[in-house]
Amino acid sequence: MAAPLRIQSDWAQALRKDEGEAWLSCHPSGKPSLYGSLTCQGIGLDGIPEVTASEGFIVNEINKKSIHISCPKESASSKFLAPYTTFSRIHTKSITCLDISSGGGLGVSSSTDGTMKIWQASNGELRRVLEGHVFDVNCCRFFPSGLVVLSGGMDAQLKIWSAEDASCVVTFKGHKGGILDTAIVDRGRNVVSGSRDGTARLWDCGRSACLGVLADCGSSINGVAVGAADNSINLGAPEQMPSEREVGTEAKMLLLAREDKKLQCLGLQSRQPVFLFIGSDAFNCCTFLSGFLLLAGTQDGNIYQLDVRSPGAPVQVIHRSGAPVLSLLSFRDGFIASQGDGSCFIVQQDLDYVTELTGADCDPVYKVATWEKQIYTCCRDGLVRRYQLSDL
Repeated sequence: MAAPLRIQSDWAQALRKDEGEAWLSCHPSGKPSLYGSLTCQGIGLDGIPEVTASEGFIVNEINKKSIHISCPKESASSKFLAPYTTFSRIHTKSITCLDISSGGGLGVSSSTDGTMKIWQASNGELRRVLEGHVFDVNCCRFFPSGLVVLSGGMDAQLKIWSAEDASCVVTFKGHKGGILDTAIVDRGRNVVSGSRDGTARLWDCGRSACLGVLADCGSSINGVAVGAADNSINLGAPEQMPSEREVGTEAKMLLLAREDKKLQCLGLQSRQPVFLFIGSDAFNCCTFLSGFLLLAGTQDGNIYQLDVRSPGAPVQVIHRSGAPVLSLLSFRDGFIASQGDGSCFIVQQDLDYVTELTGADCDPVYKVATWEKQIYTCCRDGLVRRYQLSDL
């Protein structure tokens, strides 16, 4: 990965006025950082500013919401995208999690203000408040239908809600510590949870019962992911016949991002180990990119790309800053990552530049969700930002 470029978080507003300025910097690994600035020389008839860069930086292209900048000396190139719109009225405090429904119509989010809310994805208008967890809600997501929400809280409870009338239809109890992440298996007859108590559990939604402890690792499970396994991967065989209430677990892998610097992969149905990888620091999040490729992010800013078929050494390690990697999401032929320093970026295989989602000013971006060409982020500053990729 080329050296990361950074830009003033409100560059789009700053460059909208004559002689307006915004700062820029480039951070090559192991070398001094380079600093520069952008200056608006006037606004064109189309409303797009004419912008020049100081020595060492080049403006390749600019639109109303995006600017593509290069630093030739470090062969670094980034396209910065400003939010299309910002929702400030959903929550009053830090937003810890969000998701967008499969149809793109609704969003759900949880906050340290103690609330979990469903809102209209187009304008952030409040639709429902989901009340029932004691203490904070750590994670929330829509089921594939888009009509039902799964949430996990510090109260060690996992709940299923109707997005239509905000009723809590199922509560799962069994964890002894706060639930930190969840995953939905197939269409959602079964779900997986990871907890501070060091266990990952499989649940039967129809009977609101625990189908088993998938792993008990003695260390907080910060992130979980379920993915279909490539048929070249040996997932092992279950020691006993799986319950007929287990639906869609065969040929699936379960990935656990652990606080004790370990990334654990096992067969979801077999419960048998596939690999255990030791990283540089606590693992915060993980996701599958394909039937054999995966990503996992650590507290010290490393993004490991691993191949399940040969997990001994990473395919690559991406390190853009020492800030914690807080979320990872597969996107098109690449991924989106967010970090504790407010950076949120898209890496795509066929592009020679990184797309940076700007707006957060050093506040952690906790979670990212996408729907078609729209990307939503939630941040410690209490804002949900929506980016329009067509603005690129």
